[in-house]
Amino acid sequence: MADVANARTSHNGRISHNGTEPSTAELVQRATEQVSRLVRDELTLARAELTEKGKQAGIGVGLFAGGGALAFFGLGALVTAAILLLALVLPAWAAALIVAVVLFLVAGVLALIGKRRVSRAVPPVPEATVRSLRADVDVVSAAVKDRGRA
Repeated sequence: MADVANARTSHNGRISHNGTEPSTAELVQRATEQVSRLVRDELTLARAELTEKGKQAGIGVGLFAGGGALAFFGLGALVTAAILLLALVLPAWAAALIVAVVLFLVAGVLALIGKRRVSRAVPPVPEATVRSLRADVDVVSAAVKDRGRA
């Protein structure tokens, strides 16, 4: 930037130092410095933006976890209410046993569904990408072979 401030514009509109036009090497050097500065500035801006987004995400995750904890306690209160409701017609121990068995059955079904979903996702290899890369390699290999024959 100091170069631009110290430069003078000649009668034909080109920037010069002390009345002479800068050499190609000087122009390349200036361009390299300006690109480097631009990249550093962009990285600094990106870092600041990601830091702010990270803070917001952290707050959001904390609030989400707090909501999940309260929902867990609400579920416990709901289970207690179900036990107390059944206790009106059965002994309390039988009501608690029935609710516990139902909860274990639901937990077992959810665990089996989850296990099946996880087994489909393992191993975590991006199969479509691997196929695409293999196709690209085949195309390039064929092009190299064809070029070697010509």
